[in-house]
Amino acid sequence: MLQACLNGSRNRNDHPAIPFTSEEIAIDAEKVVRAGAAELHIHVRDEQGSESLEAIDVARTLLAVRERVSGIPIGISTVRSIVPDSGARMQLMRSWKVLPDYVSINIREPDAEWIIATALSLGIDVEAGLCSEADAERFAAMPGCEACLRILVGIHEPDSGRESAAVRQIQRVLKRVGCTLPILLHGSERTMWSMYIEAMLQGFGGRIGLEDGSMLLSGITAKDNEELVQTAKLIEGRF
Repeated sequence: MLQACLNGSRNRNDHPAIPFTSEEIAIDAEKVVRAGAAELHIHVRDEQGSESLEAIDVARTLLAVRERVSGIPIGISTVRSIVPDSGARMQLMRSWKVLPDYVSINIREPDAEWIIATALSLGIDVEAGLCSEADAERFAAMPGCEACLRILVGIHEPDSGRESAAVRQIQRVLKRVGCTLPILLHGSERTMWSMYIEAMLQGFGGRIGLEDGSMLLSGITAKDNEELVQTAKLIEGRF
């Protein structure tokens, strides 16, 4: 499964094709789905282009995307930097009238348990983000962790080995506790493509998009998310 991460917290200084408005995000979503993406991961923006969890911004974005790519699962980020106050973030989530299919929640964040519980209580699936063995241990100890949709493993430091040592450490913890949730693997910048290739080798899902990096394997900057996804599908075809 290929997930496209369209924008993240990046701006147009990072890449001119970063989509901000709901219409830009929807157009980009249609392009990457046509190119082969099976899911979407989006950082919702307000009308000024700032990241937002406000109900009106979430609804506007989700409705615009679903109008163009009906039936494609859409996830949005709840990263703490968007709304640092835990209570305010949970209150905003409870105010949503239009719901995403899933939310991504970083387990390293101190309020991860609360945000997970809030999402699940609303009927929203959870993609649990792990970046380290410590994250995996914490996640495994959470009551009801198996209720999550999947685990998103993010590895952001290059490893000279054929497979990432950090991925192996996380897998060992999950195996020890009998966690059988699906895994989606991703990197960023220097690790984006190596982690995507590792995902293909191990039979995991993979994630590609301008949130994670803009370089093609050739070292040339990609034109947009569509070109990144097209490249990812070419690689997938070799496995």
